[in-house]
Amino acid sequence: MARNPDETRFSQQRDRVLKAAAHCFNRKGYSGASLKDVANMLGLTDPALYYYVKNKEELVYLCYVRAADVGREAMQRAVAEGGTGLEQARRYLRFHIEIMVGERGPIAIMSEIPSLKPEHRDEVLELSRQHSKNFEDILEAGIADGSIEACDVRMTGNAIMGSINWIPKWFHGGEAAADNVIAGFPDVLTRGLAAKSV
Repeated sequence: MARNPDETRFSQQRDRVLKAAAHCFNRKGYSGASLKDVANMLGLTDPALYYYVKNKEELVYLCYVRAADVGREAMQRAVAEGGTGLEQARRYLRFHIEIMVGERGPIAIMSEIPSLKPEHRDEVLELSRQHSKNFEDILEAGIADGSIEACDVRMTGNAIMGSINWIPKWFHGGEAAADNVIAGFPDVLTRGLAAKSV
């Protein structure tokens, strides 16, 4: 069934709003960024912005859901392509980073979860927990197939996820810099994972 053109336009514009909001929140934090900052970045009036979100709390929540969606998309794609656990881990990181530093970025850093109202906070925390568990499953599979050295998958997963989730805080480069991060960062994050024989 074809999507309604109005729904498509709304979805595209809301995605622009969420990208702009991610940029503002990553630079200024929740308390430092305002809806006016987001509206100004997009060239929208304040009333126009309220057509897409009710308030700042909802905007942060939607940014975090978008971040979770991006991570899930990258991981599902990596796993679907098969290979060893190490190959899947590296592929997931590359896919995720490609989105973060590419045209679909920036992605919001999930650093302000306590600012969300309880139902939004619980949903975002559950999305984050599930994503971490899925990455730990990849690490477990790599240990089982011999491509990843035996390790504490919870600690290792948290260390890698923490590193990748912080990329939007420090990455502000252009296309050439993005290509360098995409090419180099997955190897940097997984070099210590490889089994000695890999």
